[in-house]
Amino acid sequence: MKSLTEYLWFETKGRRELINVTGALERLVAKSGVREGFCLVSAMHITAGIWVNDDESGLKQDFLDWAEKLAPVADYRHHRTGEDNGDAHLKRTLTGHQVMLPVTAGKLDLGPWEQVFYAEFDGRRRKRVVVKILGE
Repeated sequence: MKSLTEYLWFETKGRRELINVTGALERLVAKSGVREGFCLVSAMHITAGIWVNDDESGLKQDFLDWAEKLAPVADYRHHRTGEDNGDAHLKRTLTGHQVMLPVTAGKLDLGPWEQVFYAEFDGRRRKRVVVKILGE
C-alpha cells in the first residue's frame, strides 16, 4: 500500500471564489506512484468546501448565485458569537467538505467534463485543503 498526504494552501482575494484544483491533484497522484486507489480531497475549514463540476464560467456563476439564494448574507444566530459568516457555513453545507475520487491506471478517473474545485465562501485569509492518496 502506498500513501501520500499533501496540503494545498489558499488565500483568496475575494470572499467567495471557486478555484480549479484538478491539475494540482493530477500532479499529486503522479507523485504518489499510486496506480489503483483513491484520492481524498478535504477542505479543512468550516466555511469552504470541495465541488466537482464543469469548469464553465456561466455554470460557476450560476452555482454561486444559487448558493446565495439558498444561504444569503443575512443576520444569522451564529453572528451572536461575534462572527459575520453564517452564510458561509451554510454554503459549505451545500457543497460538502470533501470528495473521494478514484485513481485508475495512475490517473484521476474523472468524467469527461468533471473538474475539482476548492469552493471558498469566507475568504481573504490563509486556508488549506488536505489531499490524501491511498492505493497500490
